Amino acid sequence: MWKRTWNGRSLHFYLAGINNQNFLMRDRETGTWWQQITGKAVYGPLRGASLELVLSDELTFGEWQSEFPGGQVLAPVATYAKEYDSDWEPKVAKLPVVISFPGTELKSRDVVIGVAIDGVARAYPWAAFTKESPVIDHLNGTPLLLVLGPDGKSFRVFLSRVDGRESEFFLRTETSAGDGSGALASSDKKPWSLIDSGGNEWNFQGCAIAGAAQGKCLQRIPALKDYWFDWRNYHPETSVYKITRAN
Repeated sequence: MWKRTWNGRSLHFYLAGINNQNFLMRDRETGTWWQQITGKAVYGPLRGASLELVLSDELTFGEWQSEFPGGQVLAPVATYAKEYDSDWEPKVAKLPVVISFPGTELKSRDVVIGVAIDGVARAYPWAAFTKESPVIDHLNGTPLLLVLGPDGKSFRVFLSRVDGRESEFFLRTETSAGDGSGALASSDKKPWSLIDSGGNEWNFQGCAIAGAAQGKCLQRIPALKDYWFDWRNYHPETSVYKITRAN
């Protein structure tokens, strides 16, 4: 997601084409062409310019609604409602890719979480991430925390520092004792949370809900859920995260 302003000027964009299954946008004010994944102007009067990144989430509707029960949902444009494809992603996943990277350890349509810190990039394979979450890693000297949400589908990436110090995080798995029969009622199950190495408890928003850090929130890190071929194409020097935890 990008701010649609450049040098203080508001721009209005429309879909102008597809390049390697990635959108090309064109602004009506200058006629410049912009790449969706990078936010960079690739052709026209503003070539070489970059749009400013806006931190965004990729969440299921259920997770988003649980966090923002009063949030608003963008409605379809009534005139074009019948043209919206409700099953778009599965169809796209079956299309052949126009660019591939034979010999790399991932398949073209493998889904990854892409993170870039000051030009240094790393791809976290989705399959490995979901098995290992939370993932603690370092990229370009920056400590990272990648977390799979309570719904098993949403994710977020944070700076793994609490009060300026690096910290490890663990998924809390214990439940309360129940009624002694061995069965747990729904009320006995504790909400999803993380525990850090300092004993603080954190929610999926990255905010401490118990402990000395209560009320503080971790810094968010921009991340992109993408197909490997697309991430690799625009980040040719990317590394790939290796799962480290035994299953």
